[in-house]
Amino acid sequence: METPRPDAEFRTEAVQSSASSPANSSASSHLGLTPARLQDFHFDRAQTSLKQAISRYVQQLRIRRPGTPVELQAALKTDLDRLNASLEKLNQRLVRIAVFGLVSRGKSAVVNALLGQKVLQTGPINGVTQYPRSVYWSLPNDMPVELIDTPGLDEVGGESRASMARQVADQADLILFVVAGDITRTEYRALTDLQQAHKPIVLVFNKVDLYPRVDRQSIFQKLQTLFAQSGDSDEFKPRLSPQDIVLVSAEPAPLEVRVEYPDGRVEYEWDAPEPQIDPLREKLLEILNREGKSLLALNALRQASDTEGSIARKTVKLHQQAAEDLIWQFAKWKSIAVAANPIALLDLMGGAVTDLLMIRSLAKLYGLPMTSYEAGKLLKAILFSSGGLLLGEVGSGVLLGMGKSGAAVATAFDSVNGIMTYGTTAVAQATLAGFGSYRVGKAAQVYLEQGCTWGPQGADTIIQEILNQVDRETVVYRLRRELLQDEAEKLL
Repeated sequence: METPRPDAEFRTEAVQSSASSPANSSASSHLGLTPARLQDFHFDRAQTSLKQAISRYVQQLRIRRPGTPVELQAALKTDLDRLNASLEKLNQRLVRIAVFGLVSRGKSAVVNALLGQKVLQTGPINGVTQYPRSVYWSLPNDMPVELIDTPGLDEVGGESRASMARQVADQADLILFVVAGDITRTEYRALTDLQQAHKPIVLVFNKVDLYPRVDRQSIFQKLQTLFAQSGDSDEFKPRLSPQDIVLVSAEPAPLEVRVEYPDGRVEYEWDAPEPQIDPLREKLLEILNREGKSLLALNALRQASDTEGSIARKTVKLHQQAAEDLIWQFAKWKSIAVAANPIALLDLMGGAVTDLLMIRSLAKLYGLPMTSYEAGKLLKAILFSSGGLLLGEVGSGVLLGMGKSGAAVATAFDSVNGIMTYGTTAVAQATLAGFGSYRVGKAAQVYLEQGCTWGPQGADTIIQEILNQVDRETVVYRLRRELLQDEAEKLL
């Protein structure tokens, strides 16, 4: 028979209760926190989660089991280093903003304009930026920002660069996508790909100085219509709110100006106007001030969740034989106890206790903390998610137990027939109970592997909390549907 697949019931129970509150209620109201304090709350929760995860896995790595492959031990150490890197980035409060776009859209010019000086090379030749380059941006709010300029997404031989871009997007907290007019099909596809990173995106309409005011406004309205979220049924369509689109001119084209001298001479010179970058700078400051720490916490937790998932898969592989032996041991004990016990009610109670102890023992083997209450919820989820198969086995066990109890009573009147009936029923019930326990154990392995981040301080638990608490006006809220869907898919 097929091992029951886990569903979201066990691990999303607390999330669903908080998500059922009115969608328009702000977190600051139902938690009694100001927006600033809410950010600190999210930040502290993320720090605690990562510290506990690191501490747990450090202890796990210290336990060297005989026969552990060196490659597997090294892979676990690499994952632990990634967790430490996520915590270090969080402690530094470093926000990474990655700048993407096609060639000649002015990505480097946008970065230079934000910095207020020409740090990155720009020019009319396509592909001036050959590799990602980071520069640091000092802001009035004292939050360090790393601006990452990337190569054009449509350059010749760009497969490796596309892979590099995906890696940069995964590490970024916020994405700027630069266009220079009506969006092209290639840009639309690139935006769709970047959306898979589930990071807030600000669309930067650059080089607006090259368009007459009427044309500029017309393009802006087209962009707003194209990315409208209302009534959108295409899950792969990039989603941007009108307030996520800003108009700038990072490096305005030189203008020919008339210069009159006191002696009456008139000459014409080329003058470079000042960059028109204030709308983007104000937009970024607004985001960082309103939700910068929450954004940092969310992205650090998502990276930690992915890393812990990798650790869990390796851990299951590492302890595969030990877990198999443990499951068979509990199945054997349950079979013996059920066969020897003549009382049906005690069969059911004893079987449940055995399964709970098995689940907790598996969790301990994998280095995952689990209380008796959590083990009980997991057992219930396994029973109900099995499509009724395990519940049917439990019901059959109860009926057999009642028959066995009747046979035990019958032995007082007819010892031979009663003993034969008792023995036959006991063997059948013991076999069913042992097989059911084995199925529960195998299902628990799947739950524990996928649920390592769903404890009270687990990364996925806190991710869900943040998503259910952010204000409607934040960029995180505008990503809420995609992020919640992404979290739910981990449970399937």
